[in-house]
Amino acid sequence: MPMKHLLRALGQRNFRVYFIGQSASLVGTWMQQIALAWLVYRLTGSPFMLGLASFVGHIPILFLAPLGGLWADRFDRRRSMLVTQVLSLLQAAVLAGLTFAGVVEVWHLLVAAAFLGVVNAIDTPLRQSFLLELVGSREHLTNAIALNSLMMNVSRLVGPPIAGVVLALAGEAWCFTINALSYLAVIASLAAIRLTGVPRKPHTQGWLAGLKEAAQFAWHFLPTRAMLTLVALVSFFANPYASLMPVFARDIFAGGADLLGILVGAGSVGAVTGVLYLASRKHVAGLEALVPVAAGCAGLGLLVFSQSPWFGLSLAVLPLVGFGIMVNTASANMILQSVVPDHLRGRLVSFHVMAFLGIAPMGHFAAGWIAEHFGARVALAIGGLACLLGAAWFAARLQRLRAVLEPLHAQQK
Repeated sequence: MPMKHLLRALGQRNFRVYFIGQSASLVGTWMQQIALAWLVYRLTGSPFMLGLASFVGHIPILFLAPLGGLWADRFDRRRSMLVTQVLSLLQAAVLAGLTFAGVVEVWHLLVAAAFLGVVNAIDTPLRQSFLLELVGSREHLTNAIALNSLMMNVSRLVGPPIAGVVLALAGEAWCFTINALSYLAVIASLAAIRLTGVPRKPHTQGWLAGLKEAAQFAWHFLPTRAMLTLVALVSFFANPYASLMPVFARDIFAGGADLLGILVGAGSVGAVTGVLYLASRKHVAGLEALVPVAAGCAGLGLLVFSQSPWFGLSLAVLPLVGFGIMVNTASANMILQSVVPDHLRGRLVSFHVMAFLGIAPMGHFAAGWIAEHFGARVALAIGGLACLLGAAWFAARLQRLRAVLEPLHAQQK
């Protein structure tokens, strides 16, 4: 596969400028996530507080993402993103200042995490629905979505190791500082983007009516209903596997932090492989068949991992889990964005964000409770079985889905 084809969306100037700025910012974001978790644990020594910090940072997405989607449908997305990035920069700068001054307390960290969670709940639907404006046509949209997912996963591979070095050499405050500075890159890229004016459908609805319109479309349109259901199921039952890796690394495989890094990295390798495959595809037609296959891969990988007594086998199946989770959600996103009406794009994207990111915190809590009472192996086995059942449920509807999607795909060729 020629590299030019794999990266074809980068041939569009606006997307290329955005991609460069956002890549730098996401590395900083992951550095802050690692540093904040480390600082919470250093101050409290409490695993519960670690879980609470993660929860308050992600749960706003479940409740506020639809408002972000509605905002994306009604207002200028580029200008709105400039505001969210400035707010994120200020949050990181405040954390850096408090930590440098030596006065930071755990409640500061929880408030900062919750504040950033609210900002992300608005920002994420903006970013996802902005991709079509950046590439200018649906022809390059699916590749842009895949490259956006690739960017996020590569930053997850790069950011934490850099954070570890900075933490060891300079401390948490410098991680927060680097993150604050990294937002300047994406702010500069947004300022450099030149758009031709995107016509928007005039709206006379109130906010609640606008959300109701999108919810009714999502429910009555079979592809959105089926795909969002499966994405939410995989997010709830499969995504929490990473939070249980410390248990497997220390208690089951008798290792330490180095072993934990290897286990987490193995899943990320699978995710990156998955989005590279999606980026290589020329079009979205037929991709609906991959949605249940990916969910099944995640489920099978979790089942084998949960019961494996050998580290080598466990390490070998983790890329399958990462591949399945990422390809399931990215494929669904690519299909939905290729067929939904433009005037509903932001709201429907926000439902996908809710299904993938908003549901995950509850899955983490459920998996943690099961692991504490019945063991980590049982928690992952339940998750794997649920994903396999979800894949079978979706596959039973595949013919009906194709009957709806194929005419829509044909119109775009």
